[in-house]
Amino acid sequence: MEEALRREIASLCQKVAARGWVANHDGNASARIAAEGGDRYVASPTAVHKADVRPEMAVLLDAEGKVIGGERKVFSEFALHLACYRARADIRFVLHAHPPTATGWAVAGESFFDPPFLAEPVVSLGASIPLVPYAAPGSGTSDLEHALSGCDAVLLGNHGVLTVGKDAEQAFLRMELVEHLARIALVARQVGGARPIPAADVEKLVAARVKAGLAPAPTERGAWSGTADTGSRPDVSSVVRDALRRLG
Repeated sequence: MEEALRREIASLCQKVAARGWVANHDGNASARIAAEGGDRYVASPTAVHKADVRPEMAVLLDAEGKVIGGERKVFSEFALHLACYRARADIRFVLHAHPPTATGWAVAGESFFDPPFLAEPVVSLGASIPLVPYAAPGSGTSDLEHALSGCDAVLLGNHGVLTVGKDAEQAFLRMELVEHLARIALVARQVGGARPIPAADVEKLVAARVKAGLAPAPTERGAWSGTADTGSRPDVSSVVRDALRRLG
């Protein structure tokens, strides 16, 4: 499993770089491995451009975030990743990047999808993309843990964007969607502002999100067994269409 995750981490870093969501040594990614005696993590190395990350560069960390394998050093922001894993036991991958438009909103101190203005992203990400206030490196992470209790993407004030998922692809696609929504919100702002969808509809879409297996039900948080979800994935568009039909 560790070797497979090393390859996924490297691929994820390269894809983020190819999209222009990072520059220099920006961004980082990690994955969780369930193990007896405490979880372990595979993480991207620090001080390497994401386009140049290779599987052998990834580092292995113990449950406390201490490097126990690999020849590189871990990035200084790994505490943010540990906070994500503490927040929800179903999270297996964490991705942090600086996609320009979404990060622009974050450094302006605004959350552009709270309340939501499109239906499908509610199923994919949750009822909002909350803004977590700026925190100096090494400071508390309780705000981040709280924000992730009901969504899969957050804006980090004066910092960037963070997404989570059950696998590398899901974390990447959620980052892609956040940047896409940020661009839409920016255009909407220029022509009068986005109009939110009704709150009652959002509640039904969130229910569809849980039913589709894209988020744990509130009573199931913390029940992750450490096994990757290898079953068939639900068709998100179909879920949304079904939810909207029920809305009348």
